[in-house]
Amino acid sequence: MEIAADLLSSLTTRDKVITAADAVALIRDGDTVVVEGFAGQCFAEELTLALEARFLKSGTPRDLTLAFAVAQGDRQGRGTDHLCYEGLLKRAIGGHWGMSGALGKMAIDNKIEAYNLPQGVIAQLFRDTAADKPGLVTRVGIDTFVDPRHGGGKINDRTVEDLVELMTIDGEEYLFFKAFKKLDVAFLRGTTADPNGNITMEHEALFLESLAIATAVHNRGGLVVVQVERIADTATLNPKAVKIPGVLVDCVVVSTPEHHSQTWGTAYSPAMSGELRVPLSTVAPLPLSERKVIARRAAMELHPNFVVNLGIGMPEGVANVAAEEHLLSYIVLTAEPGVIGGMPTGGPDFGSAINGDAILERPAQFDFYDGGGLDAAFLGMAQADAVGNVNVSRFGPKLAGSGGFINISQNAKAVIFMGTFLAPSRTQIRDGRVEVLDGVAAPKFLDQVEQRTFSGTVAAKTGKPVM
Repeated sequence: MEIAADLLSSLTTRDKVITAADAVALIRDGDTVVVEGFAGQCFAEELTLALEARFLKSGTPRDLTLAFAVAQGDRQGRGTDHLCYEGLLKRAIGGHWGMSGALGKMAIDNKIEAYNLPQGVIAQLFRDTAADKPGLVTRVGIDTFVDPRHGGGKINDRTVEDLVELMTIDGEEYLFFKAFKKLDVAFLRGTTADPNGNITMEHEALFLESLAIATAVHNRGGLVVVQVERIADTATLNPKAVKIPGVLVDCVVVSTPEHHSQTWGTAYSPAMSGELRVPLSTVAPLPLSERKVIARRAAMELHPNFVVNLGIGMPEGVANVAAEEHLLSYIVLTAEPGVIGGMPTGGPDFGSAINGDAILERPAQFDFYDGGGLDAAFLGMAQADAVGNVNVSRFGPKLAGSGGFINISQNAKAVIFMGTFLAPSRTQIRDGRVEVLDGVAAPKFLDQVEQRTFSGTVAAKTGKPVM
């Protein structure tokens, strides 16, 4: 009884809520910082801006490693562009780079060590690192640029450490992606927190790998910081709604509304967070353009009960066409961040869905994809060559990154690549006819692609239908 009384008398009320400036002050030189998000979804903008402000004021921290499944950004300076300073960053490891132009330029210009690995692999690596596994063994990436025989995902000459190994199991080739050696800081986002750090995500459009990252960073002895909209009283949150338990969270930061929008394009829509369903008649049809012509032709490849992935860019239009033609009740559309069903959104809202049936964590979505759960994938195409290789990841001075393209294209039962013949297209629709305009443009069909994101040889070997 005396021990219990002494313990109770020493306890004080826990409160993990601090300012963004105080949170980023805990980051040290050489730390590995995981920045969660998909474009603008689940992105902790308040924390990122605070880290930028600290560096500009003090010149610290330095030599950080940035880890991400998708580099957050809007191609106009937001997101991880705010961390793109020489001295602040030393290395970046990510799946999709295209939304953060400044980060991609640092990699292309050899300013930082840089790796591009498949988005699904990175999402699953956070989970494997959390469980203290040595890494991930998968067929994803065989005979693409992430295969060590074709570069191992290294982006520039400055990058020399091998993160991917080729191995053989029972006579079949696999790639082994090494787990993260160190994870020191996580920037995550939720909706509501209590003083103990329990986090709910009711207003978020996605869950991504927030739990896996929090677990991995915590288990590696790191610092987990979560940006939220609001604070609830202790012991008032529904335990089933808690997506990140307080035992994994070190600091909570309450954001300002302008730094906590649901997506880059939408401040908040309950239809994207699954809180209500809206009439799809409110969704405007696509105007008649080359994008709609291509989307309508691609939609002819849909079959009843198909489970489909739609990639970013041109494939986004398939969702609009399916809604316009009242096909959504006959098929299931998905997007790689975790949405299943409903109408996947496009543009600055890409990755979310209106009236979705389910929102999964991203590692689980890629488990479904990698295991062959997709009947078809509709994907973009930057370049294609004579043997059926496709490039969407790097062309000329542009680093887009593979994103989930490798996982999806390699494992879907059928693949439909969509795009115009030239980049930019120089194409318009007028009076119901396709017109090709004058002007300099690069052809997309080449003798050999600049980088192999999809292997035509592997597809042919497995008998995959490819259009």
